[in-house]
Amino acid sequence: VQLVESGGGLVQAGGSLRLSCALSGIAFNTMAWYRQAPGKQREWVAQISSGANTFYPDSAKGRFTVSFDNAKNTVYLQMNSLKPEDTGVYYCAAFPSGVWGQGTQVTVSS
Repeated sequence: VQLVESGGGLVQAGGSLRLSCALSGIAFNTMAWYRQAPGKQREWVAQISSGANTFYPDSAKGRFTVSFDNAKNTVYLQMNSLKPEDTGVYYCAAFPSGVWGQGTQVTVSS
């Protein structure tokens, strides 16, 4: 039972990244993405539930898109128009199981 994130990296402000979260041994129900910047609390950035309902905080609306590929059992987070304040370690999490991935670093340079 695990979640494995990938796709992080260094990008300039205004650029894009797509994060992936591969589910292993976990049935898709509700998946969420969070991020944590140095010295700050973990922050929720996107959620997708069965039925493909998606939710975002104001900070991500219009820039981030979460999706699920059933064939690949993978959740994606497409991030566009990235800002330096989007920098942090991004985690995916599965609910209600409460399983978290190991995180992937995203750094946005100004």
